[in-house]
Amino acid sequence: MTAISFFDMSSHTQPTDHPDHARRDIGGIDVAVLDRAQALAVLDTALARHRQVKLAFCNANLVNLAAVDARLQAQLKDFLVLADGIGVDIGSRLLYGASFPANLNGTDFIPALLAAQNRPLRVTLLGGQPGVAERAAARLTQDYPRHGFTVLSHGYFAQSEEAGLLAQLAQSPPDLLLVAFGNPLQERWIAEKITLRHATIAAGIGALFDFVAGEVERAPDVLRRLRLEWLYRLLLEPRRLWRRYVLGNPAFLLRMLRIRFQPRGPTQ
Repeated sequence: MTAISFFDMSSHTQPTDHPDHARRDIGGIDVAVLDRAQALAVLDTALARHRQVKLAFCNANLVNLAAVDARLQAQLKDFLVLADGIGVDIGSRLLYGASFPANLNGTDFIPALLAAQNRPLRVTLLGGQPGVAERAAARLTQDYPRHGFTVLSHGYFAQSEEAGLLAQLAQSPPDLLLVAFGNPLQERWIAEKITLRHATIAAGIGALFDFVAGEVERAPDVLRRLRLEWLYRLLLEPRRLWRRYVLGNPAFLLRMLRIRFQPRGPTQ
């Protein structure tokens, strides 16, 4: 798939390790140009061939964080990064003249991945508040009984416990490792700690466990269709999320506008 542009941005649309799709550079993060079926097919192939994929979901907040963290930005080059939310779509329209093919937020995409996989998967949950991953695993077991779900730990383990957790993963590596530390800790941890000996697919999934366990309420369908779930979450948790959304969203938009209108050097 080729990116559409208001001006020549072809140098920003690059092939990934998978030759059948392109990426768009959104504020320094290469986001895959895939619809849901295509993204599921990429992961199905990885599982079938036992080829590792590190998976991230890129929203405006992750772009803001990576913009001031060169190491994180470099680490994300090794991830399959999917488009999450209206912010990156606005950025894509500004920079390339087209939206991404689909909104692939982790809260909906991971359940879709589990539903699409006919082969039984070994799925390990790591992160969240104590007890939340266990409740999420119980619900996932109900909803997707052909897969096996285990909890490695909550997200507040001591540094001294990390080596033991990694050893447990290496002893019985799951097909799918779900890491819920929040941005950017989950992406950094996957990048720095997880190899193929630990998991085939390692995904940073943010608040997924909270939603699945019923700790946090999803937005009504109408708001989700309008892609305003972020606003609903802000209303539910204003003290925790105001900086991310009230300050972060305008900062992201300004960043996209600077990139869109920055002077471009002469072509060779």
